[in-house]
Amino acid sequence: MRKVLVLEDEENIRSFVVINLKRAGYTTIEAGAGEDALAALKENPDVKGALLDIMLPGMDGFSLCETIRHGDPYIGIIMASAKGQESDKIRGLSIGADDYITKPFSVSELMARVEALARRVRRSATADDEQAGSEPDQLVSGPFVLDEKSRVLYKSGKPIDLTQVEFQIMELFFRNPGTALVREKILEGVWGKGYFGDVKIVDVNIRRLRMKVEDEPSSPQHILTVWGYGYRWNA
Repeated sequence: MRKVLVLEDEENIRSFVVINLKRAGYTTIEAGAGEDALAALKENPDVKGALLDIMLPGMDGFSLCETIRHGDPYIGIIMASAKGQESDKIRGLSIGADDYITKPFSVSELMARVEALARRVRRSATADDEQAGSEPDQLVSGPFVLDEKSRVLYKSGKPIDLTQVEFQIMELFFRNPGTALVREKILEGVWGKGYFGDVKIVDVNIRRLRMKVEDEPSSPQHILTVWGYGYRWNA
């Protein structure tokens, strides 16, 4: 992930972000409005990461995130806002963002989050390259099949589309069936060591996964909560 879309309507903040990304070796695509960002992504299909401001004229960052995620389940997305309310963070993560950063932020926090995102994108690309030209590598757990080549989860033969983060969480579960995984282990396994954010990001993604894999998300039978500890996969 060396090309990043930076969407920010305040030019001074956008310049601050772009300068520091370039210093770290990234190529940047800039946009000041949601509509411009969509056009830029169409013109630059090799963009693998995006930093999206939420409060924008016209299309806001939430709507843009949903639109981008619907078209590309693998692109890495960080949402940025001066609004630090828990509800905004949960909403952003629930609609497909990989991470959330609150303004004002330091250079070190910005780069830590971007680098963590880049590592996840690279791991995904490496896995695809290793399996190219070979038979799909499938993990089977009860009625579920996790196809590591197409990066699709199947339940009783029916496909379930997952985001990059959701897929990596399911990989952890499938490789550790019946094992209670502490939240910090999930955080490290998916977001990488030294992740700058809050462990609550795990809970938000688990909630979203339950909506996709459970027959009754309010009474989960597969992704079980281990109270005071973490989560356990039960096929």
